[in-house]
Parts: sequence; C-alpha cells; structure tokens
Amino acid sequence: MTGRLQGKVALITGGAGGCGLAASELFAAEGAKVGIVDLPSSNGAEVASRLRDEGYDVVFSPADVSDAAQVKVAVAAIEEAFGPITVLMNHAGILSALPFLEISEAEWDRIMAVNVKSMFLVTQAVLPGMIAAGGGSIVCTSSISAMVGTPMEVLYCTSKGATHMFARAIAVEFRDRGIRSNAICPGFIATAHGLREIETLQKHGVDVTEEAIAAAQGRLCKPSEVATAALFLASDDASFVNGAHLFADNGYTAI
Repeated sequence: MTGRLQGKVALITGGAGGCGLAASELFAAEGAKVGIVDLPSSNGAEVASRLRDEGYDVVFSPADVSDAAQVKVAVAAIEEAFGPITVLMNHAGILSALPFLEISEAEWDRIMAVNVKSMFLVTQAVLPGMIAAGGGSIVCTSSISAMVGTPMEVLYCTSKGATHMFARAIAVEFRDRGIRSNAICPGFIATAHGLREIETLQKHGVDVTEEAIAAAQGRLCKPSEVATAALFLASDDASFVNGAHLFADNGYTAI
C-alpha cells in the first residue's frame, strides 16, 4: 500500500458488506481513518473490530441512512472520533427487480429512500465539516443501470440515474469550495447483492445467464475492483477529476 489516503478521514455508507466492505478495508490500508456507517443489524461492529486489531483506525457508527436523525448521530460520532470527514463514499443501496406494473408505491418509496434520499442526508450532514477542513472528495456508487435500461428494473435504474446527476450537480455547486464529487458505476458484481440481482432477474425471464454476462462485460466484477476505482476518485490522484462517471464495467456500456 502507498498511503494514498494518508491523513484523510473517510465515511463509507454500506461499508460493512460487499463492495462497501472492500472499500472500508482498502481505504484503511491506504492510510485513512475510516468510519463505517451501516445498519445496526449488519456486521459493522465486527468489521471495525477486526480492522482495529489489524492496526487501522476504524469505527462503526450504526444507522439507517434513510433516516435523518440517525444520519446526524452517525456523522457526529465519526467526526468526534476522527475529526472532519474529508472523503465520503455514498455506497449504501438496495436492489429492486419487479415488473413495472407490479411496483407498489411503498416499494418505490423504499428504494428511493435508501438509494437516493440517503445521499442527500449524508452529504448534507458531512459537507459543512468537509468545507471547513478545506475540501474533500465525494464518491457516489451508481451503476451501469443509470445508463442502460434493464427489464424489471425501472425503479432501480431510476434511482441510479438520480445518483448520476446528484454526484454531478454537487460537483458543480461545490467545486469552488474545494469539493470534488464523482460517481462510480459498476457492472454486474460478484457480491451477495449482485448475485441476488441476477437470480431475481432470471426468475422474471431476463437473460442474465453466465454466457450473456460474459458477452456484455467478460465476467463478473470483483468487489476489490470497485474499491480500487473508488480509491482513485477519493485520492488526490484524481485532483482534477470532478463531476465524472467512472465505469467499472469492462466495456459493458461501450458496446
């Protein structure tokens, strides 16, 4: 490791599992003090304890990131432990794969709350301290689904399209205050979340067989490959990258 995040304080939502866990581990190894925000029912406490045992500065702050009060408490706890947050990874998100005419209003509200509202709440809570610290980097986890429509995923695609524009608009509004904001857009991923998406789509008759995925992106993306792309955007190596969408999809959206 090269210490690319040395001296930075990172908050990662959804940081206890999948690509979020990979980012928590990598960011800590690269020198950041890491605050993991995930559901109280997650493995966040165990992950943070393990990383501390490995010599890293990591705390777990449980929260439902779609709840404003819980977000404020979680952000305050991380700032109290480590100081102002200078790297924010808005990674928390959930899946929805249903025929459009079967989507309920409750399901719509649930996905939009976790995938979109959470970015608003967490970013708004973090930005004052980040600005006071002289600037920082925000990375929002979007998806190829922000660019490529998929049957049975109108709701999920809509939420990720919002993620795309959220990251870009934050970049424009806060650029002159030292804030960079970018989105990372993975293809199909070899995580429990990603495999559940594939299984659900197959049940609805969508062709996401191994052969179809191989034709679209070669193979499934590894969580570590999402984390390393996020690391670049979070680090000073991306000092002039702002308002961008970085696709970790092995050419899926280029075809």
